[in-house]
Amino acid sequence: MASLRQLSGAAHHRVPAKPPSSAFSSVVQLRRRPSSCLAPLRSRLTRVYALSSNDIRVGSNVEVDGAPWKVLEFLHVKPGKGAAFVRTKMRNYITGNTVDKTFRAGSTIAEASISKETKQFTYKDGSQFVFMDLTSFEETRLNESDVGDKQKWLKEGMDCNLLYWNGRIIDFDLPITVRLTVTDTDPGQGDSAQGGTKPATVETGAVVTVPSFVNVGDDILIDSRTGQYMNRA
Repeated sequence: MASLRQLSGAAHHRVPAKPPSSAFSSVVQLRRRPSSCLAPLRSRLTRVYALSSNDIRVGSNVEVDGAPWKVLEFLHVKPGKGAAFVRTKMRNYITGNTVDKTFRAGSTIAEASISKETKQFTYKDGSQFVFMDLTSFEETRLNESDVGDKQKWLKEGMDCNLLYWNGRIIDFDLPITVRLTVTDTDPGQGDSAQGGTKPATVETGAVVTVPSFVNVGDDILIDSRTGQYMNRA
């Protein structure tokens, strides 16, 4: 009866709803937008940060000439005469080109606002690699040219980080350590870490140099950045 009286009262006296918090409001707006608007929205939310050339490190993401770059090497130089500078080697995320570029010490550089989303590689469809968001089950496809040499270590069910810049995918990161099964190699020689090495083919088709004691069927750990054998799993 108390509930009925409350409902009856509500019919004659409506209390204005409390405005939602800003966080909740933004979620509602996102859900009302069609999927085609998500990429531009991501772009509009991109923030631009600045860093000093003195703060450049290997792995830094910078924006130069309207494009995102990753710093591969850097060296702070203080000549006997003239101003100090920072010499870098950078890779363009969009084109894949690598260039040498020099910045004045202390100069301001735009930091590329790159975000990461974890998605699972589920299967290969022709020349496309299909990744799935395990929360929304949305699929993302990358062409063979986008994946490049990383496909040597890419295994179904592997979680990867897709990198976004201005609403578009510019790269993806494999786990640093990948576990793969040896499918072909010469018979192992004992179970000792001492001795020589030999080539071994793993389940993705890649060939890895492994210790002589590794056998077909062994699971091994590989550094995906270098393609080098680390250990038996």
